[in-house]
Amino acid sequence: MYEVIGHPNTRAIRLIWMLEELGAPYRVSPILPQTDEARAVNPSGKLPVLRDRSGNGDLTIPDSLAALHYLAEKHAAFIPDPGTAERARHDVFLFTILDELEGPLWTKAKHSFVLPENLRVEGIGETARKEYERGLKNLAARLGDTDYLVDSGFTIADILLGHITRWAAKAKFPGTADPRLSALIARIHARPALKAADAKKYAA
Repeated sequence: MYEVIGHPNTRAIRLIWMLEELGAPYRVSPILPQTDEARAVNPSGKLPVLRDRSGNGDLTIPDSLAALHYLAEKHAAFIPDPGTAERARHDVFLFTILDELEGPLWTKAKHSFVLPENLRVEGIGETARKEYERGLKNLAARLGDTDYLVDSGFTIADILLGHITRWAAKAKFPGTADPRLSALIARIHARPALKAADAKKYAA
């Protein structure tokens, strides 16, 4: 049994989505970051945390991307085989999305409400939006003629892209003007497992 520790309105939705894709049993503990409950499972107070009690012990993974990798490799699903050209291409997409798309979103979030007011930089949100827009263009330029990011089909890189583009829409960041990337994002957002994961928000 897996446990996702973190509220579904946060990056915990990535893990919930992945577990729905896998059809694996799990439960959600919808606690908020930087609370005493959060620090009890991760000293930094950051969430989500994935807990796996299915083996001989209690494994906790306090990072959403590391948890996605763990689940994909454990279940041999939604990730290309290691040491292959397809895996290399997948990982280029994964880390590009993390760096060029999530990075600017997180910068804006930190300077909007996360950091104390005296540490926030006024006007940095516009710079972050421009960086995000450039990241979308770079991503579009790397796309091939496939339904998802890589030839093998839907992967955890698509989960990351799907989550980040929904986060960006809420933050009023620009969308893409590239029709192929726009179609890809729409295809990812239409996944039935994402709809099932979203239902957890209303149950939390």
